[in-house]
Amino acid sequence: MDVYEAVASRRAVRAFTDRPVPRAALERVLTAAARSPSGGNLQPWRIHVLTGAPLAELKQRTAERAAAGDPGDERQYRMYPPDPKSPYRQRRAAAAAQRFGALGIRRGDGTARRAAVAANWRCFGAPCLLLSYIDRDMGAAQWADLGMYLQTVMLLLRAEGLHSCPQMAWSVYHRTVAEVVSPPPELVLFAGVSIGYEDPAAPFARIDRAPLDETVTFLGDGGGGDTGARREASPERNEGTATG
Repeated sequence: MDVYEAVASRRAVRAFTDRPVPRAALERVLTAAARSPSGGNLQPWRIHVLTGAPLAELKQRTAERAAAGDPGDERQYRMYPPDPKSPYRQRRAAAAAQRFGALGIRRGDGTARRAAVAANWRCFGAPCLLLSYIDRDMGAAQWADLGMYLQTVMLLLRAEGLHSCPQMAWSVYHRTVAEVVSPPPELVLFAGVSIGYEDPAAPFARIDRAPLDETVTFLGDGGGGDTGARREASPERNEGTATG
């Protein structure tokens, strides 16, 4: 699998089988991901990987909190702007409509939507969870480095035939997560990444992306040469697996 195919086929999978994830594959991925860009070589990511009994315990604890309607712990960072302006507001609303629509959940069905969100804390059935922490003294640039690291991990997982789902939802119950993994107190939980083999029978929506001219501005002639893409990375190229 080349990098274009990995990018095109990576998506936030929300239905996994219980097939175990090989430890050797995880070690290959995380060893290679250490080459991700890092300003000043700080390598600010701190990672915990859970499988088996520790993951089962965490799933049970967080699922119980979600089922009880627990709104979660104090927020350690802001997930989204409180009042996103255009076009961000419309993009977020459209993504939610596509995702819930694929599951057959109507706009006004709050119970079904809450149940779909609660599946986050069961890892959507995945048998492996990566938890990404960062030192609370780090700044915006190091948080960007962490994001690049996680993207690298998710692309490498595709090369291993695995899928993933990045989830800021784990930060909602960060105190419960800490009870299981016991991170140093100076660390902030950014997100989890559920890892496993996709359940191909589960419905999903391919989440749209903005057209290139909406997000990219070219200045100058771009160096000349061939203006075509090296390889087509369109939705049609990976119709069965890529959803954005």
